[in-house]
Amino acid sequence: VAANRANCSKRKATSAPAGKKPTAKQQKLVPLKEEKKERAGGWLQEKLKQRRTEKKEMKFNKKRLRFVSDTEKIKQGSEGVLYWMSRDHRVQGEHTPSSKTIRHLVCLNSFLVLLKLQDVIDMPISGSSLLNVRLKAQNFPHFFLSSPFFTSQPVDWDKTLVSLQVDRTVGEPEWATPGTKGGIAMLESFIDVRLKLFDTKRNDPNADALSHLSPWIRFGHLSAQRVALQVQHSGKKAGQSVSSFIEELVVRRELTDNFCFYNKKYDSASEWAQKTLEVHAEDNRPYLYTRQQLEEAKTHDKLWNAAQYQMVSEGKMHGFLRMYWAKKILEWTSSPKEALSIALYLNDRYELDGQDPNGFVGCMWSICGIHDQGWRERAVFGKIRYMNYKGCTRKFDVAQFERKYCPKKL
Repeated sequence: VAANRANCSKRKATSAPAGKKPTAKQQKLVPLKEEKKERAGGWLQEKLKQRRTEKKEMKFNKKRLRFVSDTEKIKQGSEGVLYWMSRDHRVQGEHTPSSKTIRHLVCLNSFLVLLKLQDVIDMPISGSSLLNVRLKAQNFPHFFLSSPFFTSQPVDWDKTLVSLQVDRTVGEPEWATPGTKGGIAMLESFIDVRLKLFDTKRNDPNADALSHLSPWIRFGHLSAQRVALQVQHSGKKAGQSVSSFIEELVVRRELTDNFCFYNKKYDSASEWAQKTLEVHAEDNRPYLYTRQQLEEAKTHDKLWNAAQYQMVSEGKMHGFLRMYWAKKILEWTSSPKEALSIALYLNDRYELDGQDPNGFVGCMWSICGIHDQGWRERAVFGKIRYMNYKGCTRKFDVAQFERKYCPKKL
């Protein structure tokens, strides 16, 4: 293992008791800057609250429905129907069958299912199918219909939290307030403040131009459909940023869902990628790091260390840096198999939106070339797309990011 010439390392997380906020020492995150808004704060929450009081008949599009058994009619007197959609664990903001016989409702929703239920994409998705997914999404406007609201039932959260078998050594980030209200507030700030920057600044880790919504969508606190509808309706002044955001929220996200759903061996690289990685499996690595060294951000690369520290301390790494981060793990570990294992471990342990098709396919894209093509052949990477430090300096102010997330004393 190469000598450790770390420029920064991860702050060791300490346990945060359930229900209690972590101390400032446990978490480091600069709250989003408050900027002057055109609308009074809380407008979106008030708008949704008003809609909940409206007695409006909602239509259910039968094209959304696909039976998975031979039983297509509900017998009178049935005690309940399990309505299961994947993957946002979300009933709020989605369409459901309207029937008095449905008493127990579990709704896991996403555009994946809304498209899949109509069998518009009934096949394994390859890299060349991205255009197909995009066209399918654009040509089915009936999927973007207004949807109903449901009232919530009281939950004993203290009891629930205590019962969870989770790794409490990973502290709670302070910037993300869980729950639908927190998600709605973040969506509102995105529409009012950051959406206009999304198209041109989303790949700059120093610019606050992202939606930051993935944790709420991941845990079902926000419906992706609700987000898409609200951004299209309330963000019209943002111009091209709206379509750029919908491309990522719907098309790119849909591509990852379909890939994981339709491919039985979704954790395997394409044939061309396997071949090129095998050819270069014995190539000399300039650095080799263990999983622990990587987890603690103890590498020679200040930018990589800063990105890792951002993920550990905030629970979310900037999207552009996720690509660089994963590709360097491929370069600094003994094999592609080990690289993928470490990348998924770190992603799923620290990312608030981890354990999700988006994160999984992101690692597969970076390390295994999924949904990508072969590039100029080079050591270690073979024909897998390459990224390096110098290339990042041409994209954004790397030194600024390092100063913020790579402090001398942790």
